[in-house]
Formats: sequence, structure tokens, C-alpha cells
Amino acid sequence: MPDVLPPRALMIQGTGSNVGKSLLVAGLCRAARLRGLRVLPFKPQNMSNNAAVTADGGEIGRAQALQALACGVELTTDMNPVLLKPETDTGAQVIVQGRRLGSFQARAYGTQKPLLAAAVMDSFNRLKAQADLVIVEGAGSPAEVNLRHGDIANMGFACAAGVPVVLAGDIDRGGVIAQIVGTQAVLDAQDNAMIAGFLINRFRGDPRLFDDGYRMIADRTGWRGFGVVPWFDDARLLPAEDALDLSAAGRGPVKIACLALSRIANFDDLDPLKMEPGLTVQMILPGQPIPGDADLVVIPGTKSTRGDLEFLRAQGWDGDLIAHHRRGGRILGICGGYQMLGRSVADPDGIEGPPGTTPGLGLLEVDTVMRPDKRLARVSAVHAASGLAVSGYEIHIGVTEGPDRARPFAHVEGRPEGARSADGRVEGSYLHGLFAEDAFRAAWLRGLGADAGGIAYGAAVESTLDRLAAHLEAHLDVGALLALAQAPRG
Repeated sequence: MPDVLPPRALMIQGTGSNVGKSLLVAGLCRAARLRGLRVLPFKPQNMSNNAAVTADGGEIGRAQALQALACGVELTTDMNPVLLKPETDTGAQVIVQGRRLGSFQARAYGTQKPLLAAAVMDSFNRLKAQADLVIVEGAGSPAEVNLRHGDIANMGFACAAGVPVVLAGDIDRGGVIAQIVGTQAVLDAQDNAMIAGFLINRFRGDPRLFDDGYRMIADRTGWRGFGVVPWFDDARLLPAEDALDLSAAGRGPVKIACLALSRIANFDDLDPLKMEPGLTVQMILPGQPIPGDADLVVIPGTKSTRGDLEFLRAQGWDGDLIAHHRRGGRILGICGGYQMLGRSVADPDGIEGPPGTTPGLGLLEVDTVMRPDKRLARVSAVHAASGLAVSGYEIHIGVTEGPDRARPFAHVEGRPEGARSADGRVEGSYLHGLFAEDAFRAAWLRGLGADAGGIAYGAAVESTLDRLAAHLEAHLDVGALLALAQAPRG
């Protein structure tokens, strides 16, 4: 057999946001791993408030955490060196290699591009030295050519790193021929030269019905087609990266309602609950009332606690929560949601917005003061009421104190964590990811009256990743895709 260069890197870009790039990369990572390759995921720049905490106390996008799981490796900050966490419609907190650089308005962010580009290449080169293959995920679309100058997320990275690109189009959105052909039309010659081919994602029905469209794209672009991926229904069983992906799940008799806050963050807490057959998990969208028959209302994490307190009140959810509690319903606040449940949230230094204090919901006797130091840690805890072990992570600013802290939600390294109301029906905790622990989740849900247990969440995610890899192997030319990574382009 002739010698060949070992695989190096391949980049999946999309014709737009939310076309399934993250899932495609996760599936290809698992497929490559099953072929015996040491593979690592990489996304130069991500924009998401759904973050994961690395072992060394940094943070990266949650999608890269799923991709790392698909690779069977520990997640590191190099997998997502630039993470943008939106705080307002025009500004975001910028995380570089796992650490907060600062908060920037969109125009000011551009001045940081040289620093960010250097961090991106530094992280990429470190990963490439450790792996047989690095599979890279783009962000948004390369067709946003008005943003091409200084780009680190798509073609700017691909050209700098010499990484071949495969362009993914989402046929479920409609207009996929124009998506792909139009992308080629607006890219310059150098960027087009980096694109080695295309694939079609999320096809419903018989893929052969798209044969003519598939040939038309190949004829118009001159690019190779790598296949048509049918809709993968089990994607709903995998952690969602984007709040736009949140939807109702299950039809069980016990109803859990979660508030879709405007800056919702780290909502992966819901993922294990969506698998439980005894539950109905419903996202309450802006303008919708909290259902009167909800057994539990979850107030999730948020990137802007005071801002989302105002948003919550603007929806009328504050009154709904009071009524829900009076009817005997239970309430769980996680992270920012925990802070909202207290008497007040103070931000004297203006860390999350204008300095000031906002009245809380008053359902827990605690008060929160925002501090500049962010708590980023994986933790092992013991649930106070049941004595069961809980694993999770903390990712927050703010210190919360008050009388209800005498009834903690859990104990972390012997110290009390979280709070419970005197009647036990309102609980708050800074612990994210706690429901991934099977024994704790089952016991806690049985306290709601749910028929829970028997679901091994971690094993279910792993088996879903295996099925996703098999799905891609069946419908894409995975061997040809991996062969693209054998040598740099450009």
C-alpha cells in the first residue's frame, strides 16, 4: 500500500446559522473515532450563552463539549478559543482561550481581531499537534462577505490555516440550491478555491427526489457533492446548542415549565429531563402565560440577571409565579434564576449593565451582589435533602446570602450551596448539569410525583452519537471527506 499523509484538518462551513453544522461535526468526529483516528473538534469563534466548563476552569461553547464527547476526549479551552456571549443586542462578553477578555460593543470588537486571530491559530496548532485529525466548525456563513476583513470564523481562518472546506446547506429551510450557488457567487476567487465540495443536510422524505437539484448544484459550482443527509430525528436527544432549538418534549403526566428568558444561558440543565417518559417539558415563550397545571416552573440561567428580571416582569410571569406558588406548585431557580428568586439583585459596579439594584421576586429570603470575579468550576456535591451525590458545574458572577441559605440545596466540599424556602417548594442553586446524575434525577423527580428512573442519560447520549455517526456513514462519502484533510489547500 502506498504511503499517504495522515489526515490533518477539515472544515465544515454552512450557508447560514443553525443549518446543522454542530451536529454534522459531532457525527463526523464520532465516525472518525470509530475508524480508529484520534480526532479533536475545533471552532475558532462561537457565539453562544450556552457554555461548558473545562477541567482547568475555563469555558467554551457547549457544542464543542458535545463534539469532544463524540471524540472520546476531555474538553479543553483550545477547542473554542474565542467565545462571544451576548449581553445586549449590540454587545457581548468576549472569552479568549477560556478566560474573560472584556465586554465590547460590536464596533469595538473589530479592534481586537489581531489578538483574537493569534489566539485562534495558537489553539489550532496545539490541537493539530495532538491529533490525527481536527474537524473544524465554521460560524454563521462565509457569504457574509461584508464581514470578511479580519474574519477568524470562516474563510479567514480556512485561508490562514490551509484547511479545506465543505459547505453544508439546509434543505429543510428551502432554497438550498440558491444557498450554495449564491455563496459561490459572492465569494472571491481565493475563498472559493478553499471549498472542496458541498453536502445537503436535513432532507425529509426520499433523497432521490433531489437528484436533479443535486446535479444542478454540482454543475453550477463545479464542486463535488459528498451526499444528502436525511433528517436525523434522534438529534432531539442530544444537547441543544442554541436557545432557538428549545421546544416542548414528552407527554408525561408531570409538567415542567421553563421560562425562555431573553438572555437564557446554560440551558443544558433541561436535556436529561427531556428524555424522561413521565414528564412533559415545555418552554414558555415570551407572551405566553405560565400554565396553571404546571407542577414545576424552572427559571434557568441568564447572561443578564437584572435585565431578564425586567423581561420576566414584562411578560407577566412574576404574577404567574406567585399564583403558581400559592397553588402549591414548586419552583426551581438555577444560577441567574436562583438570583432572581431572592429579594434583590445588586450590581454596584455595573458588571452586567448600568449600576444599580433590582428588586427580586421575593420567593427566597436571599440577596445577591454582583462581583467581578467569575466562578468557573466543575464540582461534586451532595444533595442536602436526599444525601445523593450530584455532579455539575458553576459558571456565574455574584454572591448570594440570606436566611434561606440555612436550608441549602446541596453541600459542595462541605460548604452549603443554594437555598430552600421554609415550605420547601422554592429552591435555588448555582449548580448546572445536576440532572445528568441518574440516581439524583430519578429521586428528585419522584418528589414531584413523576414516574422517573431507568434512564441512563450518559449512555443514551453516547448511543445517539453512535447512531448519528452511522447515519452519516450511510448517506455521506465519509471516506472521501476524511481524505480531503490529508493535505492543506490554498
